[in-house]
Amino acid sequence: MNQSADKQQARDAKPELRYTHANRVVSGKHFERAYKEGNRARGKLMTVVVVANDLPVSRLGLSIGKRVWRDAVGRNRVRRVFRESFRVCLPELPVGVDVVLIGSMPRIKPGLAETSSELCTLVLKAYRRYLQKVAGAQQEVASDV
Repeated sequence: MNQSADKQQARDAKPELRYTHANRVVSGKHFERAYKEGNRARGKLMTVVVVANDLPVSRLGLSIGKRVWRDAVGRNRVRRVFRESFRVCLPELPVGVDVVLIGSMPRIKPGLAETSSELCTLVLKAYRRYLQKVAGAQQEVASDV
């Protein structure tokens, strides 16, 4: 009995690092909203678009174009690395945002460590810009009243 309680306590102490269906931006209208209302930050490997989603989880959307990666094997590898980077960075990211990753460098072979550090940096940078934009819009509305 005591061992099972210890195992449960150990599971509860670990941060949730699963990448589930709830962590995915799937709908086209959510991608559209991110592109229209979100803020961007560009890095060496990717461009990140961040927008608030009013949910208790952060979600990831991937946009890996055929023009950049012509072969499906390369596109899928980039998707896997980007997904894993998001999963690893999830505890450091703000909660309640949609993050859309756009692969920006043609024919790269991204490594996990490099991609993860760039992803965390770019998401926080874009999120700060988004918060500034929202605060500026609220001040504008308040001054009009």
